[in-house]
Amino acid sequence: ARAGEIREFTGIDAPYELPVDPEIVVQTDQQSIEESVATILERLLPRLK
Repeated sequence: ARAGEIREFTGIDAPYELPVDPEIVVQTDQQSIEESVATILERLLPRLK
């Protein structure tokens, strides 16, 4: 992307757009890695059953 081979790459030549209604929010600035993983798994695992 930085070499110009990929156009519209988020964060390089296209802005990051916050999702309007995210399915999951992980507060990595406020949670440990373990807490972040638990947050993700709590939302993901029920969908896999």
